[in-house]
Amino acid sequence: MAKYEFVVALVLGLSLLGLTSAGDPDILTDFVALNGTIIDGNFFTFTGMRSLIKAGPPTAFTVTKASAKEFPALEGQSVSYAVLEFPAGAVNPPHTHPRGSELLFLTYGTLQVGFVDTTNKLFTQTLQAGDMFIFPKGLVHFQFNSNQTDDAVAVSAFGSASAGLVSVPVTVFETNIDSGILAKSFKTTVNTIQALKAGLAPPPASE
Repeated sequence: MAKYEFVVALVLGLSLLGLTSAGDPDILTDFVALNGTIIDGNFFTFTGMRSLIKAGPPTAFTVTKASAKEFPALEGQSVSYAVLEFPAGAVNPPHTHPRGSELLFLTYGTLQVGFVDTTNKLFTQTLQAGDMFIFPKGLVHFQFNSNQTDDAVAVSAFGSASAGLVSVPVTVFETNIDSGILAKSFKTTVNTIQALKAGLAPPPASE
């Protein structure tokens, strides 16, 4: 995992430069803390990424977040992070972040990325390690590791302490939207919609 050490440290510094004033409302104090919170160096420190440094290659698509939920000191600071780990052939399905733009820095491997604008135009790119790509706020986007033999790792900075996540497959097929409405919307049959829903459902837990 030594390949992560330098690049993660680099991107954590670089990405902050462009996103610290990108999204959330301004606050009237230096920082936000709940009453009773002890304010010292620990409050401003997040150690949740340490496990990534010496970990082995990912076995499933994994996102490790540092947002206001995991790191309360980010509240009101208009920035958050996530480390995205892609095993060979893994995809981060189409989704949006309604409250912040995303600046992705590829630290290892290659990655196919893209987003769709409000005119339904698709913008795609194949990234190499060291490349950055911006996903504008609120637009549907995806990432895909098309390499079938090697993993890929990226660090994303967000212009919000809580950018939010709306997964297109989950929102459309794993909520309670009526299958008949979806069938008409996608110009297909109810059976097809139900098959899609069944395919996305998690497998039953083993006893």
